[in-house]
Amino acid sequence: MPYIPFTQEQKEQANNTDLVAFLQMRGEKLKRVGKEYQLIYSDGAGQHDSIMIDGSKWYDHKNQEGGGAVKFMMYFYQMHFPEAVQELLGYTVMPEYGRKYERSPPEHSEVKKEFCLPERNRNMHRVYAYLIKSRFISPEIVDYFAHRHTLYEDAQHHNAVFVGLDENGIPRQAHKRSTVTFGKSFRMTCTGSDTRYSFAHFGTSGRLFVFEAPIDMLSFLTLYPKGWQEHSYLATNGVYEKALLRALETHRNLQEIVLCTDNDEGGIDGAYRFRDILNQHGYRNIRRFAPKMKDFNEVLKAMHGVKALPAVPHKRMKIYSISVDSMTETSFSPELLNQALQKEEYHEIAELALAGSAIFLQKSGFQAGFERLQAKLKQDYRAYSDKGSRTAKQHNLNDKFREVRESIQNRADNVQTAKALFELADCAVKLSVEDALSPEQQYESEEEYSQVYG
Repeated sequence: MPYIPFTQEQKEQANNTDLVAFLQMRGEKLKRVGKEYQLIYSDGAGQHDSIMIDGSKWYDHKNQEGGGAVKFMMYFYQMHFPEAVQELLGYTVMPEYGRKYERSPPEHSEVKKEFCLPERNRNMHRVYAYLIKSRFISPEIVDYFAHRHTLYEDAQHHNAVFVGLDENGIPRQAHKRSTVTFGKSFRMTCTGSDTRYSFAHFGTSGRLFVFEAPIDMLSFLTLYPKGWQEHSYLATNGVYEKALLRALETHRNLQEIVLCTDNDEGGIDGAYRFRDILNQHGYRNIRRFAPKMKDFNEVLKAMHGVKALPAVPHKRMKIYSISVDSMTETSFSPELLNQALQKEEYHEIAELALAGSAIFLQKSGFQAGFERLQAKLKQDYRAYSDKGSRTAKQHNLNDKFREVRESIQNRADNVQTAKALFELADCAVKLSVEDALSPEQQYESEEEYSQVYG
């Protein structure tokens, strides 16, 4: 993995992630024990409950290891540091060349830093030139937010500053973006920002459009200007849900949510993740509006004859879907399933397990055939939570197979057995996807990695 110069704010934000909420979103099993939570998980050695979690802190009593959220991702999911930080942030941070990064002085306390807006420049010449001439955003749209003081130019570096206001119109968050038109752009959230607030516009209708970044939002308004002020728009600075949930909490009229995240792997994962979080909070009227290019600003570029980045298909999701579609119904028996497991024939394991799941469901009176279960596999799959190592996925498969075997041997409830077989099929497909992706994900050097990811 290449070195990525995360800002101090990004590292702190990742390390302070609420692990309980984060792990629940990933489908991990947690048990409340007093004010802490116990992580219940299984591996090749059996079931374990030695890891205790309190907010962003954790401790494994068995191995006497502990720390913050970033270390947990590296310890439990075997991730590299850059991978762990980006997973917790919920968005990708690419290397930014040509910029000098200064180390922040060491922290001696956990006192929250005071939020202060960057000093305003006397004019917005560079911001206007950058947004209108380089990004092709409508001057009227830029004027609107500039007049409301939620968009301005900072005095020191002439960055564009996007301001997030609270319910009383008080600035609580600010996000800076460089106005240079060459090299890698600079982006950061200002120190002390309250991430429950972000750059936004709130109208009177019940419709909220959600974007990853302020420029995506401004580009969308440029593309679809008719009556735009009636609706609400929010830029989450990645795919982080705090600002979204706060906006819905404080604007009760918002009931229809349109997810406009990027049309790439991170944006697609973010849309699924947002949808699941919103469903947990009781919101059901949710739809996806994906840009035809990578994002809505790339659409604007293409309209003005500038080379634009295309949409990026989600490889993992696509391979999972193709693998499920290629499954054919077969005759099920525990012996055949065991033989396929010994040979590590993951596609065959998935076919047998799904066929068995259909049989046990039919025994319980449910008319859920093989094809319907195929469709459910694809519908239930969440690539954003499919991030563990291959070793961890192999352990999950073995554990689920033991559960299936015991369920059949003990003549457990047919529905319970069907559920275990369905989950075994999912484990097998995930491993087949891992094998299909592995040649593309192995890079021999930092140079090779940089050639692929820029």
